[in-house]
Amino acid sequence: MAFNGKFEMESEKNYDEFMKRLGISSDVIEKARNFKTITEVKQDGQDFTWSQSYSGGHIMTNKFTIGKECDLQTMTGKKFKVTVEMEGGKVVANFPNYRQTSEIVGDKLVETSTFGDVIYERVSKRVA
Repeated sequence: MAFNGKFEMESEKNYDEFMKRLGISSDVIEKARNFKTITEVKQDGQDFTWSQSYSGGHIMTNKFTIGKECDLQTMTGKKFKVTVEMEGGKVVANFPNYRQTSEIVGDKLVETSTFGDVIYERVSKRVA
């Protein structure tokens, strides 16, 4: 189960540009910039529970099964239906405005979100 684990964000690229594309206000972008993000992934075969904890106690959890339609929530709180796929060892979801891929590279969780020509990348190190 390659994705099982707890990961702490250590770096991100193009945060501001991506958040602006999502329509998030400048004050919220600034406030969230220093959040300590912890991602916990539990994988049981094709079933996943993907939780992200943010500073201040906010937790967002999505549960899905690879290849089956499910309800997911975006980082802005919107819910939508999607079929999450596995492509070459990457978990792939097409959110309403962007495409997200997640993969394990070495001992790190690399999440890449693409919105038009803006690519946001968050790299998290395994802590458990």
